[in-house]
Amino acid sequence: MRVCAYELPDAGQDYLRFLKQFGIDDVVLSSRSHPDAAQRFSAENADSAGAHWDVEDLELVRDRCVKAGLKVVAIENPVPACCYDKIMLGQPGRDQQIENIIVTIRNMGRADIPVYGYSWMGNPPDVARFSWRTSLSVPGRAGAQVSCFDVDVARKEALFRGREYSREEMWDNYAYFIKAILPDAEAAGVRLALHPDDPPVDSLGGVPRLFNSPEGFQRAMDIAGNSPASGLNFCLGNWTAMGTDISAAIRQFGQRDQIVYGHVQGVQGTVPKFQESFLEEADCDFHTVLCTLREVGFDGVLLPGHSPHTLYENEVGGLGFVYAVGYVKGLLNTVNEGVGCT
Repeated sequence: MRVCAYELPDAGQDYLRFLKQFGIDDVVLSSRSHPDAAQRFSAENADSAGAHWDVEDLELVRDRCVKAGLKVVAIENPVPACCYDKIMLGQPGRDQQIENIIVTIRNMGRADIPVYGYSWMGNPPDVARFSWRTSLSVPGRAGAQVSCFDVDVARKEALFRGREYSREEMWDNYAYFIKAILPDAEAAGVRLALHPDDPPVDSLGGVPRLFNSPEGFQRAMDIAGNSPASGLNFCLGNWTAMGTDISAAIRQFGQRDQIVYGHVQGVQGTVPKFQESFLEEADCDFHTVLCTLREVGFDGVLLPGHSPHTLYENEVGGLGFVYAVGYVKGLLNTVNEGVGCT
C-alpha cells in the first residue's frame, strides 16, 4: 500500500515536484486535469458528442506527470457531474453521455491509465463539488476549518432536481449505465471504482442515495455480475460516517479483489450528523483498518483528502494534506511490514 495525491492542474509543474518532496509517486487525475476542461466539459456541451477525453489529452497529462517522476494510477470523475447527470436521472441525452464515457474509457486503456473512479450522487445542477455538506467551514481543533453534515439542516433544502425520484428508478438507471460501459471497460483493461454516497444518507433533495451501506455496494457488484472490471473506491471517511463495521466490509469486498483504491479522511460522528477532522482524532481506527486491508491482500493506493483548512494554508498551501500524508505514511511503514497486525 502507498499514499497518492490528486494532480492539481492549476498549481502547475511545481506542485508535482512538491508531491515528490513528500515521497509521493502516484497521482489521480480529475476532470479539471483535462487540458481544455472549461470548454470540453461545459454545461452547454454536457450531452453532446465530444464531451470526453481524447487519447492525446490523456497522454499529454500522463507524460507531464511522468516527467515529474509520478505515475497516473486513476482518473476520478473524468467528467464533471453535468456530463453524466442525465445518466443518473434517466433523462433524454443519457445515451450520448454514456457514449462519451465509453470513449474516455477506451482511450484510458490506450494511454495505460487503469482506473476510472466514479460516484452516483444526484446533487443540485449548479453544485460542482460531489460531496454535499451543510457547511464547509465549522470550527475543528483549535479553529481549523472543517466540513460537516447535519440531516436536520439538509431536510430544509428544496428538491434538487424538480421532483422526487424513487429508489428503484435510480437502481434501474444505475444498472442501465453499468451494463452499457462494462464490456468496454473489460476490453480496455480499465477498472471501475465506485465511491460511496457522501453523505451516506438515504436521500437528499428528493434524490435517493444508493451507496450508503454494504448491501448497496453488494447489489452494485451483483448487477455487474461480479465482473473483474467492477470494484470500489473504498472511502474510509464515508464508511466511518455510515457507522458500519469497516473491517467486516473490507473482508466482504477485499477478499474478492473488489477494492480498487481508497480514500483516507477523518470523520467524527455518524449519520445523521458528522464532521470531518484530522486523522488522529477521527473515529476510525486507521491502524486496524490498514491491517485488514493488508490481510485481504490489498496493495493499491490510498488518497488522503478533505483535510482541515489550517492557518497559513493559503500562503504555504496543502498543510492539512501533507499532515495527512505524513500520518498515513507513518502507519504504512509499520502496517506494510505487518507490525501490530494480528
